[in-house]
This record gives sequence, C-alpha cells and structure tokens, in this order.
Amino acid sequence: MKNIIAIIPARSGSKGIKNKNLKLLGGKPLIGLAVQNCLKSKLFSKTYLSTDSEKYARIAKRFGPVEIILRPKKISSGISTDYQMIHHAIKNINIDYNFIAHIRPTSPLRKISQLKKAVSTFTKSNFSSLRSVHEMQESSYKTLEIKRGLLKPLKNIKLSLDQLNKPRQGFKKTFHPNGIIDIYRKKFILKNKLLFGHKSMAFITPYSQEIDTIEDLKYLQSLWKK
Repeated sequence: MKNIIAIIPARSGSKGIKNKNLKLLGGKPLIGLAVQNCLKSKLFSKTYLSTDSEKYARIAKRFGPVEIILRPKKISSGISTDYQMIHHAIKNINIDYNFIAHIRPTSPLRKISQLKKAVSTFTKSNFSSLRSVHEMQESSYKTLEIKRGLLKPLKNIKLSLDQLNKPRQGFKKTFHPNGIIDIYRKKFILKNKLLFGHKSMAFITPYSQEIDTIEDLKYLQSLWKK
C-alpha cells in the first residue's frame, strides 16, 4: 500500500538483556525477523529501522531493503518514549504516507496474516490508532498491591480480598498490549502530540509472548526449535 509505512524500533542500550534486539531466534536476529515480516507482507511502501546504532543498521540491511533512521542518543535511553521515536522518524521521512505501522522486534511471533488483517481493518476505520492486545489469563481486576506490608485491592476497586478471590469468570476480561502491531495516523500525531488518543481500536490476537527477560528469550528459543 502506498499510504502506509512500517517503523521498527531498535535501540542498542537494553539493560534487561544486553543487545536484546540482536538475540537469535531460529538463527536470525530479532531485528532481522521484524524486517522480513514487513517485507514479506508487501503491505508497506517503505520499511524503516529507527536505531542509535550503525551496527544494528548494518545487520538489519542484510535482511532486505530497509531504510535507516539514525536516532540521537538523547531519545534512545531506557526512559525514552515511543512518541519521541515516532515523532523523530516522521521528521526524517520525506515520502507521502498517512499511516505508520509500529513493528517491535521483541514480539517475534507475529504472523503475516495478522499484519494484513490489522492494516486492512484500521485503514478503513475512523479510529485514531490501533493496538494489538491479547486477553490476560487473570483479570487485572483481581490484581493486588502492597501497602505497609498489607495486601490491598487496586485503587478504585471497591472489593474485599475475599471477594477478589472468587473465580476469574466472575470478573470482566482485561487485555494486555503484545507488540505484534500498532498503527498510528500521521496527522493525528502531529496535531495532538500523542500516538493513541482516546479512540484506539483493539486488535485482539491469540496470546503472543514478548521478550523482556532472558527467561522469555529462552522460552521462545525452545518453542522455535520444536
């Protein structure tokens, strides 16, 4: 499609797993898998890698014609936001497009069919954004916090611990973002200085493991071998 691009974020300074975006799955680095997903889908007029690392850029280019956006270190730290990364990319892309697909390397279980369905559904809608999510195994309404050593329901949950201990079927379903794909409107971002806004479409997928810890990585590597 001529009116949508893909942006793959890949900063080099991950603290949880060093060089997380270069970890191998099926013999390929995570950024390589993300690039291949985008190119194989044939959905995007261009695919971009936003990175602070020339090494990452060289590795990504091995997997196809990806455009590189070198990101300054000041917006590539552990506290930098997706908005900063996307806004910087917008300012450095000179082609015409309306939509941006945000493809995270750390969610490598995405399917091409999911990308196609998300893009097709969203680009025909009036929503401000789309975010892929999966249903949580346990409703977040049952979540607890600790105050002064005591277990307490979350703020604004007017239930006792005994009431929260009832079967999960008695609570509303809640959903967790999984990084398979987010889609934004360029005009909305520039006008509102936000990515999602208050009218974000839920794109519900089966459970999809993200890689945040070394345990997550080892689990996915074992699944991939099978």
